[in-house]
Amino acid sequence: MKKLLLFIFTVFCPAILLAQTVDKSNNIPTGATMLPNNDIVKNISLVPYIHTFYLFILKTHLTRTYTSRGPITMFVPVDEGYTDMPTGRFDSLAKPAHIWELTDLVTYHAIAGQLKAKDIQKKISKGKGIATFTTLSGGKLFAKIDSNNNIVLVDGSGGKSVISKFDIKQNNGIIHLVSKVLVPKKKII
Repeated sequence: MKKLLLFIFTVFCPAILLAQTVDKSNNIPTGATMLPNNDIVKNISLVPYIHTFYLFILKTHLTRTYTSRGPITMFVPVDEGYTDMPTGRFDSLAKPAHIWELTDLVTYHAIAGQLKAKDIQKKISKGKGIATFTTLSGGKLFAKIDSNNNIVLVDGSGGKSVISKFDIKQNNGIIHLVSKVLVPKKKII
């Protein structure tokens, strides 16, 4: 009987260790489905729980930007992160009349260069608790560490988003998954 239990444990334990798990705090699958030799757009297209952002990239025709050599650091919101957007804002972004607003939103989630979590933390320390980054849209994005030692991004509208999964290597940069959509400060034209 002991040999049978040992055999079962030996055979099934590796399967359990390799199975996809879920982060209970925000129901984000933590198993890796992205491949480091793919570009940002290809990898985003493979992950079902970030599909909305992938559709936004396609709609804004930014595919060439995010498949370029880079490097680019991308903060990709999970699909559940769109629920806190103001009523009607999400729907209006899908309309052709709002393509420039959508483009601003998508490029606000990207920074030129490759920033790993440790690089962000160093900038936060150097900035005495807050780091400032300029996004591809030209807007400012801020980062700080919260009381739970999470890296929190603060957008131009004052919204906060936690980096829930970081340092996902791409062949043209790096992706960090974030819990909420980052909303740039409104531009007056």
